[in-house]
Amino acid sequence: MPAIVGAVKVITIDAASIFNIGDVYGMSPYAQAKTFAGGGSFNTGDGIRVELDYSSTNVYDKDNFDQIISGT
Repeated sequence: MPAIVGAVKVITIDAASIFNIGDVYGMSPYAQAKTFAGGGSFNTGDGIRVELDYSSTNVYDKDNFDQIISGT
């Protein structure tokens, strides 16, 4: 169904973003990321207390590609 679109202001578009105005059947952004984090990481909330005497993060990855995204 056609739509009437007024003014559009785009501040930023990331590498894995999609910007579309108009009719569309399906959109599939492609992105991949590998995140390494040690103990006590990604904590959210108020009053969190983390005590780590010794923490080690193993970042060895014997294969170069975990999930290959093709067709981009």
